[in-house]
Amino acid sequence: MRKQRLLTGIVAAVLLFIGFAFRPEHSEPWTTAQLESPETLAKIIGNPKLPQPIIYSVGPGAVIKNSIDVGPAKETINLTKLKNLLAPLPKNASIVIYCGCCPFEHCPNIRPAFEMLNQMKFTNAKLLNIEHNVKTDWINKGYPVAQ
Repeated sequence: MRKQRLLTGIVAAVLLFIGFAFRPEHSEPWTTAQLESPETLAKIIGNPKLPQPIIYSVGPGAVIKNSIDVGPAKETINLTKLKNLLAPLPKNASIVIYCGCCPFEHCPNIRPAFEMLNQMKFTNAKLLNIEHNVKTDWINKGYPVAQ
């Protein structure tokens, strides 16, 4: 009986290890199709004849031209502010969010903000694909900045 429990425990531990070792990578709340390149967004902002998205900065500051400063979305007060700004919009509104403090894997702000967009059922939401930070991937490339 004791050996059977020990064997069962070992098998369970091995299966648990295998499950963790081979599980798919952490699933992000956005898809690759929902990533907007800085170059594309800069072209859209630069052409007033194109439909303009509503751009929200969910990080430390609104650096990009025409973006709305929400504040770091890791803070509940700022996430609530974002929710209140989004509430009156149609669900198909063109929305782009960005933080730009650091690469996505380290960013504490983009996930809560994008998860909120999903929970609110927005169908045309995008995340600005900032690989390094907003200085490197936007400002240094000469893209439009806030005045």
